[in-house]
Amino acid sequence: MNCRPISKHESITLQGFKHACHAMLYARSEEKLFRRIPVRYAVLMQMRFDGRIGFPGGFVDLQDCSLEDGLNRELYEEVGCTLRLSDADHMCSHVTDSPQKLVTHFYTKELSLAELHQVEAGAVSAKEHGLESMGLIRVPLFTLRDGVGGLPAFLCNNFIGNARDELVDALRHLRLINEDRLASALEVSHKQK
Repeated sequence: MNCRPISKHESITLQGFKHACHAMLYARSEEKLFRRIPVRYAVLMQMRFDGRIGFPGGFVDLQDCSLEDGLNRELYEEVGCTLRLSDADHMCSHVTDSPQKLVTHFYTKELSLAELHQVEAGAVSAKEHGLESMGLIRVPLFTLRDGVGGLPAFLCNNFIGNARDELVDALRHLRLINEDRLASALEVSHKQK
């Protein structure tokens, strides 16, 4: 897949391209796994209908609505909650012309932990639950003592398109994880594949 960054403004001028918008929802968390491993942030992804991991969202028809309106509609269908993502939540866009002409737009939105819990609870009642979305999952941002469990193992999963790169870039850009820990998790995950 030949994927390159593109500005959001430039992307909407492209002719013959489909547009897909996805969002990473996250919240600061004081929770601890086994009462000792700090969670720090709860980051949501989803198991998709095709068995791959991705972010909630989907295709948007720019003739019918804005990117953000389309994303908010997709989020309502997949997670069952009304979330108002806006242009301010846009992180990046990428374009590819193989296997199809596609522009992906990636958004990030920080919620309170209570709001994130509402999203998780509402997702099982969403219109597309069990169809397009098999359910939400949290990204483990820690590494267990064995050096593999947690984020390194999670990064070995099968991700759709550039979702893995978007996750890593967002974790880095938003500083949700220490850079050394992220680099180590990436290195271990490459060795595990």
